Amino acid sequence: MDWSNVTAEDLVEALREVDWSSPPRPFSEFFSRFTVPRSHAKWSSRLKCNLYYYRTNYFLMIIFILGMGFLRRPLAIVAALTTAMSIAFLNDSFAATFSEKITRSVRQFSPHLAAKLRAPLSPVIRGRHSKKRAIFICGRPRWVFVLTFSAVSFFLWIVSCGARMVLLALSIGLLATVLHASFRTPNLKARLNTFREEFRAVWRNYSEL
Repeated sequence: MDWSNVTAEDLVEALREVDWSSPPRPFSEFFSRFTVPRSHAKWSSRLKCNLYYYRTNYFLMIIFILGMGFLRRPLAIVAALTTAMSIAFLNDSFAATFSEKITRSVRQFSPHLAAKLRAPLSPVIRGRHSKKRAIFICGRPRWVFVLTFSAVSFFLWIVSCGARMVLLALSIGLLATVLHASFRTPNLKARLNTFREEFRAVWRNYSEL
């Protein structure tokens, strides 16, 4: 795959739709080999490839850096977790998995309530389900959970007085992510993973015809 032809919008859309439930890559692979990109095009391609392939590692690294910055402020740690949840809800796979797990847990003691938590059926147009269906979490539109968790995290940041610290910790986490993605040489596994995701995308489009 030629990552130089992938735009930032395409990368964000791919990260929103891809499954984030996969475990992070091993440390031995994550800190394996680093080289300086030879050109701006090589750097751009490497950055996009690594951001996609090591997405779980980068996410956990940013959360870890945020947590280290608030060891003496437990309320700020809760704020960081709620912020992470509000961001994670933007991913389709995570939102669907979270909703399904909550529904299954509720079904054990209240099947009637669990039925209300299920997402409504997608509209059918000309005998086919709509491709662009809204994502629901526990029977409610996803944006309700995103806004709720964002509002709670914003309130907790203000109460904990950690706004300045979170900006510093977040800047360090993002800088570490960009530096690693820029100098980590894409390995064969990253390329094979890219080809597998391409095949899945093509197969999904084929099955919808």
